[in-house]
Amino acid sequence: MPTLAVIGSQWGDEGKGKITDYLAEDADLVVRFQGGANAGHTIKVGNEVFALHLLPSGIIRDGVLSVIGNGLVIDLEELRSELEMLHKTGRTAEMLRISDRANVVLPYHRTLDGAEERARGAKGVGTTGRGIGPCYADKVARAGIRMGDLLDEVYLWERLDTVYPQKERLVQSFGMKMEQEKASLLRTLLEYGNLFRPYITDTSVLINDAIRDGKRVMFEGAQGTMLDIDYGTYPYVTSSNCTAGAICTGAGVPPSAVQDVIGVTKAYTTRVGAGPFVTELHDAVGLHLQNVGGEFGTTTGRPRRCGWLDMVVVRHAVRLNGMTSIAMTKLDVLSDLPAVKVCVAYDIDGQIVDTYPGSLAMLAKAKPIYEEMEGWTSASCKASDIMRKGYAALPKNMRKYLDFITTNAGVPIDIISFGKGRDETIDLRKRRWRI
Repeated sequence: MPTLAVIGSQWGDEGKGKITDYLAEDADLVVRFQGGANAGHTIKVGNEVFALHLLPSGIIRDGVLSVIGNGLVIDLEELRSELEMLHKTGRTAEMLRISDRANVVLPYHRTLDGAEERARGAKGVGTTGRGIGPCYADKVARAGIRMGDLLDEVYLWERLDTVYPQKERLVQSFGMKMEQEKASLLRTLLEYGNLFRPYITDTSVLINDAIRDGKRVMFEGAQGTMLDIDYGTYPYVTSSNCTAGAICTGAGVPPSAVQDVIGVTKAYTTRVGAGPFVTELHDAVGLHLQNVGGEFGTTTGRPRRCGWLDMVVVRHAVRLNGMTSIAMTKLDVLSDLPAVKVCVAYDIDGQIVDTYPGSLAMLAKAKPIYEEMEGWTSASCKASDIMRKGYAALPKNMRKYLDFITTNAGVPIDIISFGKGRDETIDLRKRRWRI
């Protein structure tokens, strides 16, 4: 049963898209199981750069079936735009499948998302405004519209007849109006239903059949562990579960279906939006990480907050996801710093804490406890040498940094990424992920 999950171990933006695309070379299916258009994956293939938000990263690989699972909330306009972008590059969506149970982001969800964030004022959580939270809220409240509903005009009208008046009153309570009248919204949804009809199916059956038949299935996470609705920095989180446990409910597979979990970990830490960030830097080093690392959001373009690597966060992710290895990204960004630091624990009111607290009050008082190591120069880690000679070409101090992370995390580093390109990767696994 050769299955693999790729999960973010921090606040997202770790480079999961590149790692998923790299590993998809050996996959038959790539399955997204949570999130929505608030997520962004950037993939570089030659001179082409793809910024995906809903489509699984496997869509760029020939012969790989890409599956949008029931755990996603789907922005129909965004999905159409991504398919159009794909067609412009000469690729097709023939290998795409969409769960009939996935909920749909409707115009009033985006309206409510913006209105609710503005109402929070200074206590806003930093939402992308894509309607994700209100859509997930409707899903749980049993007021959602699902992809399969778009294929049945009579049933869809019945659903809108029940839900639309409720949402209209809620939108009006914020002093706003609905973007579309109910009849107009029905026509729009039916048009999208016809557009996506060839791809909509029961993807749980599809995935489980593939696993049973020995196919190589990869589960692709969005965002990161620290944005998980339960185990992230609540309430400064996304509206879905980003951890490996969500694979079961978001893809419709049993726990036994997940064999290995690779945790994508940036060599330093970043996050977008509000919320606690113990190792955040407000100095020249923080600017170095932001500028050299190109730390600006794929979805929003917002600058990312930057700081040293936080092993309290990484160990939290290792435990929650059952990570079997780490894929380390952006090591080259740390080059030319005289020293590099790693946070190994927190000092909270004089008490040493090495697990991640759920209390924002405790995190507000947390001070990072660092281990410091010597840095390395960019001249000592030329990409051409590394790609030719592999791990042996890494500078000694960089190898020490990696060894420290491995020991502290308790799992091996199997993949090292130095850039967006597929070939800018060192694969340390003793065997390829193949049968």
